[in-house]
Amino acid sequence: MSATPPVEVIHLTIPSRLELLPLVDQLAAGISERMAFDEESRMQISISVLEAGTNAIQHGNRVDPAKLVEMAFRIHPDKLEVVVKDRGPGFDLGTISSDITLPEHLLDLRGRGIYMMRSCMDQVDFTFDPDGTTCRLVKARPVASTNGSMSAA
Repeated sequence: MSATPPVEVIHLTIPSRLELLPLVDQLAAGISERMAFDEESRMQISISVLEAGTNAIQHGNRVDPAKLVEMAFRIHPDKLEVVVKDRGPGFDLGTISSDITLPEHLLDLRGRGIYMMRSCMDQVDFTFDPDGTTCRLVKARPVASTNGSMSAA
């Protein structure tokens, strides 16, 4: 019976200041490179993490630097899981169009970020509770095949 490898967790907490997002991006890029994601997947992770961070700062915490955004990068053997938590009240997921490319949604002011995250990641979940909103992003980790090439888990 083999033991399950431990999940490595990297925590980052930042004040709600948009100018700190490049630091978040550098961390996400370093982690995704270390996990051997290909260039396209690294870009998708970067886009999604930046969008989740932007939403947490702007919409959740209303750019109030006294309110913190908490991030956890969970490195699993088979996936990267990124959890972004703000102190905002949340929103109604039902008001977000599942496809902003439809003609009736082209002029919508909101919803593109969630659409992009869902397009880039394997899983995107939101949890709303009295302490704030949590966005969970998951991307399958590439695994080595028997011929030595990499493929998604």
